[in-house]
Amino acid sequence: MIAIGDFYNDLDMLEYAGLGIAMGNAPEDVKKKADVVTSSNDENGVYHAIEKYILSS
Repeated sequence: MIAIGDFYNDLDMLEYAGLGIAMGNAPEDVKKKADVVTSSNDENGVYHAIEKYILSS
């Protein structure tokens, strides 16, 4: 399971998922709890995460 989030309300989801991905625009505390960090919302971060972890598998 992959979860992508960008704020404190996403912390439980990011920690629960097998791969927790924080957006580049997330607060530093959220980024630290995630497994990896992708680009920001303005830089199509969700697209880049899907391309890397789903489409290239």
